Amino acid sequence: MATATTTTTSSPQNTRLQEKLASSTIQSSRNGSTTLASHYKDWPNTIGFETEYEQHTPVTLNVKGTIPAYAAGILFRTGPGTYKVTTNDGKVVEAHHWFDGFSVTHRFQLYEPTNGNENITKITYNSRRTCDGLIQKIKETGRVQEFGFAQKRDPCQSYFQKLMSTFLAATGTDSKDIALSNVGVALSVNMPGMTKSDSGVTTLTARTDANKYLKIDPETLEPAGACDQTVLHSDLKGPLSGTHAKVDPVTGDIFNYNLEFGRKAVYRVFQVSKATGETTILAKLEAPAAYLHSILLTEHTVILCVWNSYITHMGLSMLWNKNVLDSIAPLDPSGKAHWYVIDRTSARKGLIATFTTDPFFCFHTINAYEKPNEKDPGTVDIIADLVGYDDLSMLKSFYYSILTSSNATEEKVGGRKRATFRSYELPSIILPNSSGKKASNTKSRSGSKIHQAPFDHSMDLPTINPALYTHPYRYYYGITDHGKSSFADGLGKYDKRSGKAIIWREHAQTAGEPIFIPHPDADPFKEEDEDKGVLLSVVCDGIRELSYLLVLDAKTFKEVGRAEMEASKEGEVKKVVGFGFHGTHVKALTGEKAVKISAGD
Repeated sequence: MATATTTTTSSPQNTRLQEKLASSTIQSSRNGSTTLASHYKDWPNTIGFETEYEQHTPVTLNVKGTIPAYAAGILFRTGPGTYKVTTNDGKVVEAHHWFDGFSVTHRFQLYEPTNGNENITKITYNSRRTCDGLIQKIKETGRVQEFGFAQKRDPCQSYFQKLMSTFLAATGTDSKDIALSNVGVALSVNMPGMTKSDSGVTTLTARTDANKYLKIDPETLEPAGACDQTVLHSDLKGPLSGTHAKVDPVTGDIFNYNLEFGRKAVYRVFQVSKATGETTILAKLEAPAAYLHSILLTEHTVILCVWNSYITHMGLSMLWNKNVLDSIAPLDPSGKAHWYVIDRTSARKGLIATFTTDPFFCFHTINAYEKPNEKDPGTVDIIADLVGYDDLSMLKSFYYSILTSSNATEEKVGGRKRATFRSYELPSIILPNSSGKKASNTKSRSGSKIHQAPFDHSMDLPTINPALYTHPYRYYYGITDHGKSSFADGLGKYDKRSGKAIIWREHAQTAGEPIFIPHPDADPFKEEDEDKGVLLSVVCDGIRELSYLLVLDAKTFKEVGRAEMEASKEGEVKKVVGFGFHGTHVKALTGEKAVKISAGD
């Protein structure tokens, strides 16, 4: 592989604007206004974590540049808005961790060009908080009492109150109460098992790592109901699942797992058919209980990797702590990550191979695919790509007291391990449809890490050209965390073949997860066309304190257009889209080459 190099792009005129604004902001410090110098590395981002902005009625954004017509459709986004609630008696109650912020769903509609225009000229935005019932309860009680990812127990609770809340969690009380739902990590449009519609956007479903779904009206964004995975299959009753169910790029079927605690933890890996809405349990596995945000999918298999974020005391610690993070054991460098390869073909052979590798932690897998093993004909090697971490420090760096630029310090931020792109190889797997081979051997074997990129070439919240899921690919895209701020500091594109990375970065511009929109005339299986398309990312301008939808050319990684919110007037809530997690783009449903779901999982 070629020597790793990076190239950074930005808009010259925007760079000059940021320098001018930064200078004027610093000069205004004598008047008592917020200054860059009061933020970690002069990169303000606090407004993106504290925003209370909601826009129930769609507003038109200011479109600049040339946004191609094929990007027309709807971009849905979800994630936290603010983390603060003022109670009825005037006290401020705070969520402690970014993963526990109060959920807001966002909707950007990119209208198809009209009146002879070749490019998009109209984009609207609306949003709505989806946990008003929970916030109302906090206002009345002055406490955050619901189960969360990292919310600390209320120190004022008595021992008896802790026992009672543990009992309620164990019995699933309020598990389907829409009023108490704070579900907002990822979104599915027309999720199989939730709807049988085959045209238009009829359902929008919010997902998280808990066994819970929140149904949302796809136009008004109002919550419409809550349920759990037992609506898919009665055996899917465990409390945890993966936010990132994987989608077959051909059939639209979804694949995920459900984790049930007990004397031995049980994972049920399942498939939901898009065609019928029926759910099939593909495998039932006993393995260490762990916090697993995502899984992997190849053309013929599902891969459950139980990496090293093990939950202690058979899951009972979660009931006592009322959160996930305090229940995860430190990563043991002498331990192993366990990989389970499961048949997803009509043969239904269940578990077909098991592997171990050196330990690591992961939020997001990227892609996996099969390739023939040249030394062992009739078998395949699986290449599994993901964004990995050497320890769990990143999980604890997402406390608001560390993450926000107004609170961050080098002591708090500097020591965390950063993400690196990693490729793993699981060798010599006998697929169920292989001829002339013995039955699969499920005895554990060794896999290997075959490539790791430097951290300054790596990105999290990854995406690729969606047509290449389960296939070999060359490029992946994501947000960078290269130490320029207390949080994200750019967008990146990594070339697996050359080892080179391109970075889009503008000072104090904090970008969210990119979504790849392919050009309709591109053939993704042709090398020159894989990166032919655009990327959509919601960016927070920390200096001007407003958000915009950024459109990058995926090939050159240069800006081609944006849609900005209007600057807030004095006394108005700042028009900032909170730093969210994930989104999905729904292509405009016109023309023979239109695709319903363009990106996101």
